[in-house]
Amino acid sequence: MNVKSMRRGGVCAAFLVSIVLAATARAEAPGLPGPENADARGLAIAQENDKRDIGWGDARADMKMVLTNASGETSERVLRFTMLENPDGNDGHWSLMVFDKPADIEGTALLTYSHVKQADEQWLYLPTVKRVKRISSSNKSGPFVGSEFAFEDFSTQQIGKFAYKWLKDEACGDRTCHVVERTPQYEDSGYTREIVWVDTTDYQFRKIDYYDRKDALLKTLTYQDYKLYEGKFWRPGELDMVNHVTKKTTRLIWLGYSFHTGLTQSDFTTASLERAR
Repeated sequence: MNVKSMRRGGVCAAFLVSIVLAATARAEAPGLPGPENADARGLAIAQENDKRDIGWGDARADMKMVLTNASGETSERVLRFTMLENPDGNDGHWSLMVFDKPADIEGTALLTYSHVKQADEQWLYLPTVKRVKRISSSNKSGPFVGSEFAFEDFSTQQIGKFAYKWLKDEACGDRTCHVVERTPQYEDSGYTREIVWVDTTDYQFRKIDYYDRKDALLKTLTYQDYKLYEGKFWRPGELDMVNHVTKKTTRLIWLGYSFHTGLTQSDFTTASLERAR
């Protein structure tokens, strides 16, 4: 290749790079506040994420939970997950998680009412003692059934529960993400802050870093294998939670989603916990 060809090739390459960078810049939602207003920009990113997940009504999913200890040994659990959307958006969604396998935790169930202006409500059904136990706010940071997820991790993440601050935009894998710091505004959280990576194209979560009450990095959650349902609802196929202190991991693998299945509020009561088995 002669010098002129090399120069032309360099110009073409630079031109293509400029197109890609320009496309990336345009990919973010229109109307976002600029970087000079970090709080407003962070809030707007959260609002964009929220508004892209409205109207699913109710949902069902089958899931597998894979626990890996610090030595690399694994164990598996099979469970069902149902959710009911709050249609007016003024409060949180309701969810019910029920374990089917293994036999020693079969029937264990967690019911969650997420709230914005007040503390979330959670109840745990333990079939071994045939009792529904209310989870107090001070215990929501504890591990859920021996996993690396805390009880509060299964609460829906309404915008009003956090304060937001945009930090930067950066590459996340082969994509570009907004990086936003969010600070829990509810009492008894186990986290001082969370750093969230939100895709600039579909506005879905890609990663969350959780910082403990001493402001040290405690856990990292990554979202993988997103699929689009009903042409508008994005859902990850896998969630991986890594505990940097215990060196343990918990993987949640979704085996499919279905929406608008006819669930009602009567399917999300403390009485339904005992019937769930």
